Order: sequence, then structure tokens, then C-alpha cells
Amino acid sequence: MGGLEHANWFMRALFGSMCLIIVISVLLAQRGRAMSIRRIPGLTAIEEAVGRATEMGRPIFFSPGLRGIDIATLQALSILAYIVRLAAERATRIIVGVCEPPLYPVAEEAVREAYATAGHPAAFRSEDVRFISDQQFAYALGSVGLMAREKVATNFFFGMFYAESLILAENGRALGALQVAGCPDPVQIPFFIATCDYVVIGDEYYAASAYLTREPTLTGSLVGQDIVKGLLVALVVLGVGLATWFGLAGNEQHNFLLQLLATGA
Repeated sequence: MGGLEHANWFMRALFGSMCLIIVISVLLAQRGRAMSIRRIPGLTAIEEAVGRATEMGRPIFFSPGLRGIDIATLQALSILAYIVRLAAERATRIIVGVCEPPLYPVAEEAVREAYATAGHPAAFRSEDVRFISDQQFAYALGSVGLMAREKVATNFFFGMFYAESLILAENGRALGALQVAGCPDPVQIPFFIATCDYVVIGDEYYAASAYLTREPTLTGSLVGQDIVKGLLVALVVLGVGLATWFGLAGNEQHNFLLQLLATGA
């Protein structure tokens, strides 16, 4: 069972219960049960940001980060597809700057499919999905030059970013672009907060697909995971409370919950 081979019966039952909760949430969502997700300002602002570019008659720039094809980048491409559909409906041009060569054909196909889904396949222009450079700072400077030449009205930064994050966002701000960023790396979040109008933080980044599309399977999975997180937090608080109580009473051996949570057989 992977990492559970040394777990006791309680840990195995807990893991099974968490999986069951998520599966039940997905099934309920697929059967039409309404699942509420709290408002995420950074994602809600995407439509506003696209609308601003439309009103100004200027293009949008999207960066999917500097990583290759991994979970963070795939999530960025999912967000990109949503933005492209919005832009296609408003006849607004969107430019995608790619860093990693293997990501280029994937991003191009994602944009092409998004235009087709929006009902505007003829609006797709292959030259608007551009490979800039596979070197970190060359990519950053190339992207900044592209923003300036195209006079972009809106910048989207979604994916994994590193030291170049401040170069991209600071120059975008200097150009007067409205900027929305999302990054799973907590080290880069402060730089985006300082320079962007809206920032998607922490787990909000991975909740973006469910939040934007409201697809039942994704929404149910997200709600189920939130329920599991709440139960785990409650279990941790209960365990800490019991450990403290029995420790002060000098009866640590009677703390049955700590014994159940032990990873031994």
C-alpha cells in the first residue's frame, strides 16, 4: 500500500475514510448536488483583467512559468485555456511566452483547442504562442521586451517562478498593465504581492480549475479534500489536547489516541 505498509489498523482505516469522503463528494457533485466554493478574489479578477484589455484594445500576455510539464504547469495551462476562451469571446488577442521547449507544443495545442471550444477556431494564431528562451533571465528579459513592444494591457503569471518573478512583475507594473499572478512557491509570493494587482496564494492555485470551470468532478474532489483537511485539523487538535492533558496528569500511557496514531503495528 505504498507508504502505509508499516501503518497500524487505525491509520489504514483513517486513510480509507479520507478516500471514501472524496469519492462520495465527487459522486454527489456528479448527481447535481450543489457544492459551494468560497470566493477567491485572484481568480474572480481574471474576467475583469480580460475585460480591461478588451476595452483598451490591447493584447494580453500570459506566462506559464519556467518549469517543464509538471503539475504546476499543467494547472497553469488549465487556467490559460479558460483565459483564452474569455479572450476569444471578446476578440482580444492573447500572447503566450514559453520557456521550456517541451512545453511549447503542449501550450500551442492548449491554446488552439481553447479557441475551438469557444467557437472561434479561426482566431488562433500560431505566432502568438512563442518560445522565448530556455534560460531563466533571458526568458525574463525577452518577456519584458515583448510586453513593451506589444503594449500589453494585462499580464497573467501562473506557474513556477524563481528569481525572475520580480523582473517580470515589476516591469509589467511599470508599463501600467493590470497583473494577476499565481504561484505554488511561497518564496515568490511576496514579490508578486508587492507588484501585482491580484495574487492567488497557496492551495488556491490548485483549486483554480474547479473554481473557474465548476466541472462537477473537479468541484466534488475539491470539496471532499477540504472536508478531509478539516477532519485532520480536528484530529490534530484533539491529539495535542489529549497529549497535554495526560502529560500533565502523568498518565501518558493512557492516551489511547496517541497509541492509535503510532505508525507501529
